Amino acid sequence: MKKLILAALVAMASLNASAQAKSSAIRVSIDLNNVADDKVAVTMAVPALSGAATLHFPNIIPGTYSKDDYGRFIEGVKAFDSKDKPLAVTENANHSWTVADGKKLAKITYLVNDSYDITGEKGVFSPAGTNILDEKNFMLNLHAFVGYINDMMATPYELTVLHPATLSGATSLIDKDASDTKDIFEAERYFDITDNPIMYTKPDQTSFTVAGMEVILSVYSPNGTITAAMLTPEIEKMVKAQKAFLGDINKNKRYVILLYLSDVMKTDAQGFGALEHNTSTTVVFPEMMPKSELDKMMVDVVSHEFFHTVTPLSVHSKEIHYFDYTTPKMSQHLWMYEGVTEYFANLFQVNQGLITEDEFYGRMADKIRNAGSYDDKMSFTEMSRNVINPPYKAQYNNVYEKGALIAMCLDIIIREKSGGERGILDLMRKLSNEYGSAKPFDDAELFPKIVSLTYPEVGEFINTYIVGTTPIPYNDFFAKMGIGKMKRQEPANPFLKGQTPYITIKPGTKDIVVLNGTKLSPFFYELKMEGGDVITAINGTAYNLDNIYNMIMESQNWKNGDDVTVDIKRDDKPMTVKGKVKLDMKEVEGFGVTDATKDKLREAWLKK
Repeated sequence: MKKLILAALVAMASLNASAQAKSSAIRVSIDLNNVADDKVAVTMAVPALSGAATLHFPNIIPGTYSKDDYGRFIEGVKAFDSKDKPLAVTENANHSWTVADGKKLAKITYLVNDSYDITGEKGVFSPAGTNILDEKNFMLNLHAFVGYINDMMATPYELTVLHPATLSGATSLIDKDASDTKDIFEAERYFDITDNPIMYTKPDQTSFTVAGMEVILSVYSPNGTITAAMLTPEIEKMVKAQKAFLGDINKNKRYVILLYLSDVMKTDAQGFGALEHNTSTTVVFPEMMPKSELDKMMVDVVSHEFFHTVTPLSVHSKEIHYFDYTTPKMSQHLWMYEGVTEYFANLFQVNQGLITEDEFYGRMADKIRNAGSYDDKMSFTEMSRNVINPPYKAQYNNVYEKGALIAMCLDIIIREKSGGERGILDLMRKLSNEYGSAKPFDDAELFPKIVSLTYPEVGEFINTYIVGTTPIPYNDFFAKMGIGKMKRQEPANPFLKGQTPYITIKPGTKDIVVLNGTKLSPFFYELKMEGGDVITAINGTAYNLDNIYNMIMESQNWKNGDDVTVDIKRDDKPMTVKGKVKLDMKEVEGFGVTDATKDKLREAWLKK
């Protein structure tokens, strides 16, 4: 963390007090032009109050299930009346600020620190974090910049962002101002502010339309190695497949993807992944990731976030709809919010031909193995209700493993009972029609509703394996679709044997050197490489310590028989070796088709 001392307050953007008094909206101004000590100034003008006013910032935000306390990043809170006379402000223990004389309060000013340039980011997940990089990039996850006043969560907001003309803001919000240095956005309530992040950066955007939905991709790449245009073909292919899979469930007219690529060689964002919103997603990945790997990760991760437009964004409980940002009451349905979403993110790929059936089975087998590292006898609903507290918090990531497998088993039950005609996608369509984004359900009513829309066997599964503590017999459910356990062969990485590398870094240099005194993989023997050889380039791309990760990840895409050219130094003499890729094959346990009598049902499950 940069240890900075604030020398003077930056000038605050002034708002007309008489105009505010006539408005019922909370008016917030964020000034990105006058960054001081890596902090941004914010002014919040408030409508007339009847008593004391307390300024809060979220402790928890939807989708993270983590206590992050964004008030920690706020400094220099001051309050003023309509004549700009200071009012007394008391800082509370929970990073909130109270103005006792709220009747006189006209505006509050404060400074916001960002999280990306703090080592460890104070535990904040990067896609939910913030960046303040003067004249280059501002990642405005607005829950960290815009506060709320007690009992005013439903009050409309008007947000003004003052910014350099060289930077463009990407967001799902509609700019009401034509100026290239000022943006004005409106929101019906505080949730709508937090649900619409904005990324300001030098323009690097692409857009395309799929089935009436405009998709915007905005990219920030600090060293210019990745552009929006480079990623758009795979993103467009993915979105087309998702829309085809979902059909009329998704009704978005606009969807924005904000991709921040982190320079991991500096103090920068370190938590990689994405965070969903109703009409957008924030994504953070390392800039050094090879493009081929980034394409794959964007498909897996962004598709997951997009499927959140189904749940919890269209199908959710009152705990989600009326979210308490300070001490939330958590819903018991993480199996649906995250599990069904993760399952769809895999199922649509096999459904739309982006991956093979064997690849899909392999992914589910991986989830079974991963789920085995968690408490398999813990009630999933109990874990979900208590997920922000120990010992349940440590089980959270199982929502992406066992949660997805729960969804898969429910899908299989519904397919079997309906003769292949319906599945869990049909169930989510019915739930979406029943509820929708504006009609939350009582947490306890969802399971009976699901059973009424499906079959008694679904209720038995829910009581036994979701509410109950019985481990799921996955093999029995796979067997219903003609799938059984079998051994399969998959290629090993040419530079690694398990977790043990065949390469190292030459001491005192950044050179990548082949290990001496060890049996090497077939890749090295096929090219007649030797221990002590220094790898300088592969297929024309130079490599050293700085981008060794790229080299290893790029090799994951190699296939036996591919042409390969490796530039090396042997005894300090440059050489070039050419040949064919030869990879070790390793045997792993997986699943495959074992019962052809279930072909029709399995086809309906994966392809219908």
